[in-house]
Amino acid sequence: MRSPEFELKGKTVLVTGAAGFIGYHLCDALLACGARVAGLDNLNGYYDPALKAARLARLEGRPGFSFLRADIADMPAVEAAFAAHAPDVVVNLAAQAGVRYSIENPRAYLESNVTGFFNILEACRHSETLCGRAVRHLVYASSSSVYGNQRKMPFSVEDDVSRPISLYAATKKADELMAYTYSHLYGIPTTGLRFFTVYGPWGRPDMAYFSFTRRILAGEPIRVFNHGDLYRDFTYVDDIVVCLVRLLGCPPAGEDPALVYNIGNSRPERLTDFIAALEAALGREAKKEYLPMQPGDVYRTYADVSALERDFGFRPDTPIAEGLGRFAAWYRAYYGEGSV
Repeated sequence: MRSPEFELKGKTVLVTGAAGFIGYHLCDALLACGARVAGLDNLNGYYDPALKAARLARLEGRPGFSFLRADIADMPAVEAAFAAHAPDVVVNLAAQAGVRYSIENPRAYLESNVTGFFNILEACRHSETLCGRAVRHLVYASSSSVYGNQRKMPFSVEDDVSRPISLYAATKKADELMAYTYSHLYGIPTTGLRFFTVYGPWGRPDMAYFSFTRRILAGEPIRVFNHGDLYRDFTYVDDIVVCLVRLLGCPPAGEDPALVYNIGNSRPERLTDFIAALEAALGREAKKEYLPMQPGDVYRTYADVSALERDFGFRPDTPIAEGLGRFAAWYRAYYGEGSV
């Protein structure tokens, strides 16, 4: 098992996408660890900005937290953030998310996921000039989408991922390649994390479980693609954050200090079973509209997390009934009982 090179307490962590789903939860955990957190987010309108503002409001005012509204595609803004905060660690969670949205709006993905991540890499490369301190570890979000429709199960980080089936997946693979190159050329320690269908309180409204909840409580039918015959490795957000906190102080070393890990529950759930668990959590039965497979969708995701467990002694394991129960309780508290 890898030992931390440094503790997070007293360190400065720059978190991009700080008002996002995972970003908010990570900032909350880092502050609890005693880290200083510099949050950066453009607060775009991809989904309800009020939810992003509500997450941010729970962070602002806490000791050690500061926030800058900026876009990582804006290089001067990224450089200004580095100059102002001199981060020890950078966590890049800012991205244009959504597989289906990428099919209709590809340009947004290139600007955020490729140009934006390039700007982060460049700022890390020049951090000593910008702020007088080298970045000790860059951690960034990749995605299980990079595996495409491969049939080998479970998905391993050693598998070939050269055939993405959405532009979103292609941009995430591009991020991994760019990170490796910067690690090789400039010695920047980088760790990429392939997240598997993250869910939980304060989640993203564009995700299926979130829209299912709204529709079920409103008495509206939910759209169930491929007639429910889809499998996802649903991973509870708290498990994601535990992994992130454990590995931030463990930068890769060696000639090419670049690693990639899967973070998933290692238990694919059939979509119909996931819906049944959500119905139980809400105490309501869903009206279902069964539809064919959508372009860009994959049939099954399944994470091999043996490397994560070997190196950090942890693997996600929250059951969906427990995780969805917590989400349902949060949803009703946030939006109001029976609210849509």
